[in-house]
Amino acid sequence: MTSTARTTPDSPRAARALQLVEALQSQLAARLVAAAPNDDEPTFKPISWLRDGGVHGGGTRLATADTPTFNRASVNVSCVHYDDLPEKRLGSATALSTIVHPAHPRASSMHMHISWTELKGGPGTWRIMADLNPSHPDDAQTSRFLSALRGVNVDLFEEGKAQGERYFYIPALKRTRGVAHFYLEGYSSGDFDADLRLARAYGEAVIATYGALLEESLEGAPAPTDDERRRQLDYHTLYLFQVLTLDRGTTSGLLVHDQNDVGIMGSLPAAVDRELLRSWASKVPAPQQELVEALADALPEAHPAPVDNATRAQLANIVRAHYRRHPEALNLQARGEVVPPTVDNHLGSR
Repeated sequence: MTSTARTTPDSPRAARALQLVEALQSQLAARLVAAAPNDDEPTFKPISWLRDGGVHGGGTRLATADTPTFNRASVNVSCVHYDDLPEKRLGSATALSTIVHPAHPRASSMHMHISWTELKGGPGTWRIMADLNPSHPDDAQTSRFLSALRGVNVDLFEEGKAQGERYFYIPALKRTRGVAHFYLEGYSSGDFDADLRLARAYGEAVIATYGALLEESLEGAPAPTDDERRRQLDYHTLYLFQVLTLDRGTTSGLLVHDQNDVGIMGSLPAAVDRELLRSWASKVPAPQQELVEALADALPEAHPAPVDNATRAQLANIVRAHYRRHPEALNLQARGEVVPPTVDNHLGSR
């Protein structure tokens, strides 16, 4: 069965949410291409996957890696639904989830997630996340990224910033992942049309602001020094550590199914420091030491350790097996003020 057989949800609201995230996916990919004039065309290649052969939807990611501009970039859209399964509480989940890791250490990574989740016979809510992740922080760029988010909705900014700083905090390392964080969970004003416009405004603000920051960081940038590359590798290792030990969305997707493991792990950078990762095993509470050690063991022994598709699939299996053995460890993962229904008790969907 090909991706053309992928079905869409019956819900008109989910259909409109899908149109939105697909439009934002195209806008972001185009903006990244414009910021990467030295990369060969086409920069991003579509890769599709199916949930249950397409019966329950699926998704498409636009991906690139190892180019002059990008260490790794993945712009994912997914839409899964269970209209034909009355026993399922979840009606549909529609999402844009993207990560950009530039190749040059002086250019910041960026993560953005916008999703609409609808329960059967119940309300729907939005999840909106955006964060700037530099290995070499720049106060002016941090301020501009936060200002763009504040400019979308002043009233929601402080709540989203506080939840983001909580969600992306890494207790074992006593620091956050990234420098600018925004996270709205379970958001609904009761007016779907207004909330759809709000989600679009957040997406477009992040795309425009990050595109400009990326271009400015790369314009005339000298070749990276060895120290800059080392600091970038350390930060990429921290990024992998946070995603695979703390991120509820990643864990939920892996526990629910194994039909898109490489896509779910698409946020991981192209290479990390294996021994640095291993050194953090002693800093996490039980039983997470077991997880960190297993992740380090799965990485190639080379330095830096490449994180290719085969390795990402292996890492996905390790995370899934760990939480099936230790479901109590889910309580150690990051959270905002609320745990979304697609994540709570790992009954979620991706």
